[in-house]
Amino acid sequence: MGRIKLTAGRVRDFTCETGKPQSFLWDTDAPGLAVRATAAGAKSYVFQGKLNGGSIRITIGSIDTWGIEGISKDPEGKVITYGAREEARRLQALIDQGIDPRHARAEEIAAAEARQAEFEKAREGEARQHTTVRKAWDAYIDVRKTRPRKGKVWSLRHQADHQNVASEGGEGKRVEDKKAGALAALMPLKLADLTQARVQKWLEWESSTRPTQAALAYRLLRAFLNWCEEEPDFAGLAATDACTAKKTRESLRKTSPKTDCLQREQLLAWFAKVRALSNPIISAYLQGLLLTGARREELAGLRWADVDFRWNSMTIRDKVEGERTIPLTPYVHSLFADLKARNDKRPDVKNLKGETVPDKDWKPSPWVFSSRKAATGRLQEPAIGHRRACAAAGIPGMTLHGLRRSFKSLAEWVEMPVGIVAQIMGHKPSATAEKHYTVRPLDLLRLWHTRYEAWILEEAGIEQPKPETEVSRVRRVQ
Repeated sequence: MGRIKLTAGRVRDFTCETGKPQSFLWDTDAPGLAVRATAAGAKSYVFQGKLNGGSIRITIGSIDTWGIEGISKDPEGKVITYGAREEARRLQALIDQGIDPRHARAEEIAAAEARQAEFEKAREGEARQHTTVRKAWDAYIDVRKTRPRKGKVWSLRHQADHQNVASEGGEGKRVEDKKAGALAALMPLKLADLTQARVQKWLEWESSTRPTQAALAYRLLRAFLNWCEEEPDFAGLAATDACTAKKTRESLRKTSPKTDCLQREQLLAWFAKVRALSNPIISAYLQGLLLTGARREELAGLRWADVDFRWNSMTIRDKVEGERTIPLTPYVHSLFADLKARNDKRPDVKNLKGETVPDKDWKPSPWVFSSRKAATGRLQEPAIGHRRACAAAGIPGMTLHGLRRSFKSLAEWVEMPVGIVAQIMGHKPSATAEKHYTVRPLDLLRLWHTRYEAWILEEAGIEQPKPETEVSRVRRVQ
């Protein structure tokens, strides 16, 4: 087809010739410019020219987005859009200079992509600088509780320690739940603001009000910052000496270890008041702490599935080794059996007629120390009842952990071997022989544990239950 001056009407009316895949309508004002129409009905502007003795053809764009001519500029005079005729002249000017427009376009695209990449990088860097301690702390917990370190992942207790020190407080019934954690003041800060001076100031304040918690929070924070330096997303944001500077370490106040422990002559009064508590679950729990040496949360988290009444053993979720199995001594057996009977008894309710009928929706609790009021379904705050019992017994200042300390101290009265005490309590072995060579069966632990319990009950004036024989135990279970 011949050349003709392109107008909007001619471009609109131009169609592909019948029987051909594409047709061209060439412009007279801008040599090399044409409208191409395909058999499928698409139309676009194209440019064709000669370079180094060969023909090149470049698609300018669809007629829906390109006008025939006219240059649009912004208020500063920068070109925003070209018309197709101006674009064709620009391409021809490049050819006249010996430049291949296709290569020039590729270079422009590459330059634009590089500018965009630089922009994205700068934006990411700016966003990275605004990363808060809270965001990194939550990522730290998520990684550590799923990714093994030295072959182990964090225990639930260790996870709770990290969550508690960073907690904003205000939830829960316990006093420690309502108070903000020791690290809560640092959580809103940006990692970049976590400098040595800021950490030192925080540590001085926390050490003056709660030195033990401050020391724990400091150790957790130091490990957290070391982890941040190993993670690409957080590396280089916080000051490397934020926790390692000498001035920061000197802000830690030395704390005296607690020494609360039941004396032999106090056992009679302590048991009398604890057994007299109105809540049998709390009463059994407190006695269980003293007679097993377990940590407060280890025993509170005991499930019925962990208690084996037939073979007199129970499995405790251990924060050190994961779990440990210890003997179920006769008196503790009787305490648990009483709780089991209470737990399995279906309560009565009143129907619409006012009649007392069994509760059909009731299910027994999976927890040994259950609680209907607690959201978790298990005992949460036994310390209140314990303080009340200790006050009545004239033994002030005795803590729940003091009962665990009492187990270790009182065990020396029956000359229980140190290794057996440590294994029952869940302490790490302290010697190579203990770690790699000493394997004690449950029967050996039961021998000493039962002897210890018998001595405790004798001092407390409590008659020890008679141990069941194997025949009677099997008959009862059957």
